[in-house]
Amino acid sequence: MTSNVPSVVIDANGITLPQETDILTGVQADINQAFGGGVNPGLTTPQGQIAQTTTAIIGDKNDQIAEVVNNVDPDKADGRWQDAIGRIYFLERIAASGTVVTGTCTGLVGTVIPAGSAAQDTNGYIYFSLADATIPASGSVDVDFQNSAAGPIACPIGNLAKIYSAVPGWDRVENLAAGTLGTDVESRADFEYRRKLSVAANGMNSTQSILGRVLAVTDVLDAFVVDNPSGSIVNYGATSYPLAAHSVYVAVVGGAAADVAAAIWRKKSLGCNYNGDTSYVIEDSEGYEKPYPQYTVTWKTPDATPAFFKIQIATDPLLPANIVDLVRTAVVNSFNGADGGSRARIGSTIYAGRYYAGVAAVNANVNIESITMGFTSAAAAVSLAFGIDQRPTLDSSNIQVLLV
Repeated sequence: MTSNVPSVVIDANGITLPQETDILTGVQADINQAFGGGVNPGLTTPQGQIAQTTTAIIGDKNDQIAEVVNNVDPDKADGRWQDAIGRIYFLERIAASGTVVTGTCTGLVGTVIPAGSAAQDTNGYIYFSLADATIPASGSVDVDFQNSAAGPIACPIGNLAKIYSAVPGWDRVENLAAGTLGTDVESRADFEYRRKLSVAANGMNSTQSILGRVLAVTDVLDAFVVDNPSGSIVNYGATSYPLAAHSVYVAVVGGAAADVAAAIWRKKSLGCNYNGDTSYVIEDSEGYEKPYPQYTVTWKTPDATPAFFKIQIATDPLLPANIVDLVRTAVVNSFNGADGGSRARIGSTIYAGRYYAGVAAVNANVNIESITMGFTSAAAAVSLAFGIDQRPTLDSSNIQVLLV
């Protein structure tokens, strides 16, 4: 017997699912034909219950087919499907990495704090410095530390407060800005972002190839690459960062200095100048005998730049008592991409609209009046542009939640 239930249509436009009301009508028609006609179509009858159950089963099957079809699209793929697409490009999902936080290290002028020096936060987590640093005449220097424990472990303002491994001349450490959260495993959005760069990563002498290679370095959380092919200094981005003539600019958060330097050096153009404040000496041992040629690779360790938010919500007696904490958590999750969306990146512009869904999902009684942001507690803007030398950070204490 030919069924009256409409079929799933897969054509050049993609997949089209029939409406469940149409499926129900088709199932009822099939039942009526099977019993020779005259069947009561009422949904409260036994045959009506069978029709509804069958419709639900068919609808669920159709949804599963749509899920399979959508997972073939790299923009929608997730989980094992996305992993399979990644393997076509010889990509594997990046494992978990630790939170990166900027510690202001104070001590004797001229003291060298070597890469791998350890500091401890108030929760007992150990952080290791990512590059060598020397305390200048000011008596303090900003050093990036990365948590030895992988995952999105928060390091709020003031939490990194203890020197764990003593270095003569290094007296104290503190973080004046929140850390950039680490990751459990590479998220769907971040993996797709890196996949799009992967074709360029196989090339040479392009900003995309450098970016793709640097993002693949173990424990790197974010990176930004731009070049200046002109013969004069060019001021670039929201902070008008000065790019040297005939140079490449690379900003990196996280990762060991040796690995970052190697990734940049293998992909940048010959004779190209650098920008930044972090350097590492690379030895080229391929095809040479000792002493090997040495090259100093330089990149920018972006400054931790706090963002401030002001969230206004309509007062409602049905709101939970901890609504302020819930909203703050939702905003922090969106900012760091923990909600599955894109996180705030180096050189990016973030928009208030990105945060409405997360705040609204906190509770059914949440009615948002406004969401604004800024680089100060005034937080009066609806968008925020970070420079290419800035690492976006957000501490929950910088989120004002007002019931109006």
